[in-house]
Amino acid sequence: MTIYSSLFVVIICIMLGVELWLARRQFYHVVSYREQVPQPFEEHISLTEHQKAADYTVAKLKLGMINGVLDVFIVLIWTLGGGLEWLDRFWQARGWGEISTGVAVLISFGLIGTLIDLPISIYRTFVLEQKFGFNRMTAAIFLQDLIKQSVLMLAIGVPVAFGALWLMGHMGVHWWLYLWLAWLSFSLLMMWAYPAFIAPFFNKFTPLEDKELRSRVENLLTRCGFKSQGIFIMDGSRRSGHGNAYFTGLGNNKRIVFFDTLLESLSPEQIEAVLAHELGHFKCRHIMKNIVVMSLLSLGGLALLGWLSDQSTFYQSLGVSHSSTYMALVLFMIIVPILSFFLHPILTYMSRRYEFEADAFAAKTANSQDLAQALVKLYKENANTLTPDPIHSAIYDSHPPAPIRLAHLQAYEVKTA
Repeated sequence: MTIYSSLFVVIICIMLGVELWLARRQFYHVVSYREQVPQPFEEHISLTEHQKAADYTVAKLKLGMINGVLDVFIVLIWTLGGGLEWLDRFWQARGWGEISTGVAVLISFGLIGTLIDLPISIYRTFVLEQKFGFNRMTAAIFLQDLIKQSVLMLAIGVPVAFGALWLMGHMGVHWWLYLWLAWLSFSLLMMWAYPAFIAPFFNKFTPLEDKELRSRVENLLTRCGFKSQGIFIMDGSRRSGHGNAYFTGLGNNKRIVFFDTLLESLSPEQIEAVLAHELGHFKCRHIMKNIVVMSLLSLGGLALLGWLSDQSTFYQSLGVSHSSTYMALVLFMIIVPILSFFLHPILTYMSRRYEFEADAFAAKTANSQDLAQALVKLYKENANTLTPDPIHSAIYDSHPPAPIRLAHLQAYEVKTA
């Protein structure tokens, strides 16, 4: 244990302590308001439904706390516990070249991580979600998804890992800049390719056939100046009872997607309002702003990695005896979630601003009352708590709490009346 190893342990324990403190706040805040539906929702959400949302939130919190403790334990096993050192020696014993060994270490690290997370994932799906009536996934579908995810990890991860390690080893001291450009290009390519080539690997997408709803949606798209590849229904009900709508893709590969569960619960006017909100993100350039922010953060992160990879203490303080490009990448993958945790409040604040702007756009383009009614239905059917702890919510919730969001919509309606 070096002084830097001790500092790493202190930082990761601080992060865990903050996470548990926030979870405790959320737990007691939600429980304390469990017996009373907030006044703005009394006419639309019953006490039984409100209590279900509180119990669902508490159940997810408890699982999250256990998962958080396990994650810290696993990180310490990988690093100071010698897990990465053992994995590296195992693949070095194969006698392969530097890049091939590095790819094997990176891919096996990812696959082992998936296996470690599997028990929690199974419990979340078949116990927690099942208990509250949201799970519709069978064991067969779960296994199929797991296999498909592993196949994709290999099909995409292997060439990406080869490319990254080659750049790190052949582009000189500024390799991190070339790696950033390659990563940015790859990310944009994946955003373009996802709706047409990857998403159908997991879900079935069929064109929207409801003529009334399709006409309403197409009129909205025309008013917003939005061109898409099509309007599709996704069979989300095969896996979950949760509903949603989104648009995805870049350039000429954009498409609008409704979960089939959403269409079952909302009226055409409400669906139009929800879609207007999603289009608001497009019209307000939130997607582009997010791309810019994440690009700058990734540039800063890779520049930091470029410096850390030349520091022997970086490896030794995290339980690795010798330096290598691939081990630098693995160690950075481990510490990035720790670094990004402290950016949560800033990113959450930005996301909430975007949500308010998208709501305002939807209220102006469609109807604020329809959007408010749709949100209340979604809160109810997804069992989202109406009474989150303000501090916990400010750190984690990318969307504003329900009372605040509806108050903004009502204020907009009064302002424009």
